[in-house]
Amino acid sequence: MNGDWRASARCAQDDPELFFPEKGKRSRDARAVCADCPVRAECLKYALAQGRVYGVWGGTTERERRKLTTTRRAA
Repeated sequence: MNGDWRASARCAQDDPELFFPEKGKRSRDARAVCADCPVRAECLKYALAQGRVYGVWGGTTERERRKLTTTRRAA
């Protein structure tokens, strides 16, 4: 997948640590950045295709991506 979308990502101006909160910490701040991101869909598609397990990608948490992956496999 082409990574050109990354240049337009809102998170490019933020500390990457924000998107990889420690276990038990909330991802609310990272998700707020993602909420208005123009490439949110591309980011999520990338994370799912690459099997990104950790962090917030495309406004989704690790748990949410696992659920999406499970749902897609079942369909």
